[in-house]
Amino acid sequence: MAIKVVPYKAENESAVDAFNQRMLEGKTGWGWYGKSVDAWLPEREGKKTWREHYLALDDDGEVRGAYAHKCHEWRIRGEDVPVADWQGPVSEGLLEPRFATLGLRLLREMLKRYPVLYSWGHGGNESRLLQMIRSLKWLVHETPFCLKVLHPFHFLRRNTYLRQSPRNRFALDLLAFTGAGWIGLKLLHLALKLRGRRHARAEAEVVPRFDSWADTIWDGCKDDYHALARRDAATMNDLIPEDGRWPKGIRLRITRDGHDIGWAVVLDNPLTDDPRFGDLRVGCIADCLARPEDAGSVIAAATRFLEKRGVDLIGSNQSHPEWVGAFAAEGYVVLEGRRCFAVAPAFQKILEPFDETRQGLHLTNMDGHGPSGF
Repeated sequence: MAIKVVPYKAENESAVDAFNQRMLEGKTGWGWYGKSVDAWLPEREGKKTWREHYLALDDDGEVRGAYAHKCHEWRIRGEDVPVADWQGPVSEGLLEPRFATLGLRLLREMLKRYPVLYSWGHGGNESRLLQMIRSLKWLVHETPFCLKVLHPFHFLRRNTYLRQSPRNRFALDLLAFTGAGWIGLKLLHLALKLRGRRHARAEAEVVPRFDSWADTIWDGCKDDYHALARRDAATMNDLIPEDGRWPKGIRLRITRDGHDIGWAVVLDNPLTDDPRFGDLRVGCIADCLARPEDAGSVIAAATRFLEKRGVDLIGSNQSHPEWVGAFAAEGYVVLEGRRCFAVAPAFQKILEPFDETRQGLHLTNMDGHGPSGF
């Protein structure tokens, strides 16, 4: 049976629905978007970031797999470079042996369209997909997750991921109801904060959109980094839609002594029956930008903002050493190796020497697929 890979069009939506139903009945936990027009970043003329969707169709027009590209201009050592992230591939190889190699076929299709390709996610080296791309000579760079628990009792009682076994539930309940967990977590974050470097205080102001002040910040700091995705005002207004579509980020303009030093995008999501966070109210510092030396002031201001809103915890994925250090200085626990930056060979050449580039590589939850899971 021949498989062809084609752009996702409106005429394919019913076939995608049928594909999703088969994946659901097979209990794979995977599926694809029901609409051909991307709800987050539709293609539009003149934009610096957008998403494209592709489908794997058999001879009968049935969908057997899918993937997406998020195209986004990057700034790499003073040059503007078109780069693409990939989401997927999702295929019926999870259900039927005859499609077992379709995932690899789709990965090769991605590389044909956009050789300067990467993915930011996966959650650790145990992933079968990561094992496959390592065998294809991709670069895989591990990065940390930064976590701060603000309400230990809620965290211990409502965290689904940690409470999967009866033994864990008993232990966490014991810590919660005796108060030992509250004391332990508070002391942990306090000790980490006391050990960290102090930063000048800055203030956070909620703004409805990114304007010329954000362009000034971008122009002033973009070449302080070895590699990062474009974060000018127009691009950020695409990534954080003003009409309230996902992701529903809160834009914070960060100032010190009346002068703009940076910005942050934060999330405040009360969750229900989430597979990881259960019923917790989860905060996330999803994106941030400033000169690296001002990272500490920006993270401190964004953290205070979320603390005042009453979130139970704050999480953020980061890659740049200065930004990771800024989280650590605010008492966050830095959990190493929780997310991987996977880079295709053509992109790896652009980033060489990578040991140097990684010291100035700025990635956040807004890169790649966006702040999924928060």
